Amino acid sequence: MGDNINANANVNLPPGFRFCPTDEELLVHFLQRKVALLPCHPDVIPDLDLYPYDPWQLNGKALAEGNRWYFYSRKTQNRMTGNGYWKPMGIEESVLTRADKKVGLKKYYIFHLGEAPAGVKTNWIMQEYRLSDSAAASSSNTTSSRSSKRRVNSKTDYSKWVICRVFERNCDDDDDGAELSCMDEVFLSLDDLDEISLPN
Repeated sequence: MGDNINANANVNLPPGFRFCPTDEELLVHFLQRKVALLPCHPDVIPDLDLYPYDPWQLNGKALAEGNRWYFYSRKTQNRMTGNGYWKPMGIEESVLTRADKKVGLKKYYIFHLGEAPAGVKTNWIMQEYRLSDSAAASSSNTTSSRSSKRRVNSKTDYSKWVICRVFERNCDDDDDGAELSCMDEVFLSLDDLDEISLPN
């Protein structure tokens, strides 16, 4: 899968470089800087309109690291693709810095084949990260102060960006490259609750 990185023309990684960011790093060092129109170093995550693509079509379009794909996308309600849809799990997890400051939210989606709501659940998972309102406001203030020095396209609202991590969960193989935190496992296991009918 190492060829996936080279297939993406937007990605220029040095030899031996591994991209394994934490949730905090994705929000603070990448998404917050993008929203504030600041340069990201390394600038390796491409912009991608997710929803025309099925998850297995991300090769060569998103930044690949093992069996995980990373990209920026725009917030949208349309989560339909050519062969299915991303179903939200309805759970949002707060992302905190080491100093316990809330910087954003992580929302989980599971890819379903077919048409909603009768699609078949797959093992494809998406974690969508967005800035908290306070972090987005802070970034917007930085953007507006910088816009007086530099022309910014007024039609582009950078606060509408999210950053996504997509991977295929392999239940038979624990060493599939997508390491999940304890909280990730808890949230993903809650998705199975909608298939259980509880007595009234």
